[in-house]
Amino acid sequence: MPRPHVAGLQSARLRPYVGIEPIRDLFVPNLRAAIIPVTPFQQNCTLLWSEETKKGVVIDPGGDLDHIRQAIAQNGVTVERILLTHGHIDHAAGAADLKEELGVPVEGPHEADRFLLDRLPETGLMYGIEGARAVTPDRWLNEGDTVQVGEVALEVLHCPGHSPGSVVFVSPSQRFAIVGDVLFQGSVGRVDLPGGDGKTLMRSIKDKLLPLGDDIAFICGHGPMSMLGEERRTNPFLVGEAFV
Repeated sequence: MPRPHVAGLQSARLRPYVGIEPIRDLFVPNLRAAIIPVTPFQQNCTLLWSEETKKGVVIDPGGDLDHIRQAIAQNGVTVERILLTHGHIDHAAGAADLKEELGVPVEGPHEADRFLLDRLPETGLMYGIEGARAVTPDRWLNEGDTVQVGEVALEVLHCPGHSPGSVVFVSPSQRFAIVGDVLFQGSVGRVDLPGGDGKTLMRSIKDKLLPLGDDIAFICGHGPMSMLGEERRTNPFLVGEAFV
């Protein structure tokens, strides 16, 4: 979930299905992506696939599965797995239903988010999200694991702080990452939800994300895409004496 002050999505993203983000313009030659805002939180569920094989993954299906189905069909993607960056309701509430529908495994997040995934039905009631189901991943992810998107391997970084089990998916060769709610354009993940910790979050960003390089383009859980270098230079949470 976003921090309260994070700006709303661009007007184009208020439509049920956005279409393909210009990943090529951000120098990711072998991958394509469609960002599908879902749930009242307008979470960036991402359909990511290999341009060569049309095999791909759905990342963070928080709900609105009809919009996700539309994106899959429109782009002719064969979904091989569902990936979760963390266990919050807007990222994971639709995972159990989509897993059953597509017959594919759920992978991620880190097992430290098990308590969040187990509580999805109760959390859904709290936030007015109907039909949320608990989900147990077929594979918990740890630091150093990899997941495949067609012929492209994404490396897993365990980046706790927003939630204890948050993970980031990064392709060093493609200079691209999916960061969930760890980092946003101009902001960082909120830490006032169960298991959140501000110091831990900032260590994750400083020690694991920023060293990847300024030229890494990323899709975050809410709002527009950005580059790690742009955030290092301009993000108010990452500049100044407080960020040490």
